[in-house]
Amino acid sequence: MQAEVSTLFGLNMYTIKGIYIGKVNDVMLEVNDKKVTGLAVGKLNPDVFDTSSSKGVVIPYRWVTAVGDVVLIRHVKDQFKKPEDMAEDYEISEDEEEQ
Repeated sequence: MQAEVSTLFGLNMYTIKGIYIGKVNDVMLEVNDKKVTGLAVGKLNPDVFDTSSSKGVVIPYRWVTAVGDVVLIRHVKDQFKKPEDMAEDYEISEDEEEQ
C-alpha cells in the first residue's frame, strides 16, 4: 500500500473488527530503508488501553491492513491490556486462538 505520509496524520485508527484504537499523531520512519515502521497513536480508547499511564502508543506498521478515510489494523486481541485488567470469565474462541 502506498500513500503520502502527510495523509496519515489525524486519521482515526480501528481494528478490522471495528474497535476504535485512537488517532494517528505521528509517523515513525526508517530513513535508510525509506519505509514507515510505525504509527504513533494518541487519544486512545480507554476500553482498549490503560490511559492512566500512557499518553499514546506506537502501532507497528506491519499491523496496518488498509489506509483510506481511516487506518485499519489487524485485530490484536488483548494485545494492550494487562492480563489482570481482563475479565476473569474471559474465554478465547478457537478462531481467535488460531490468529
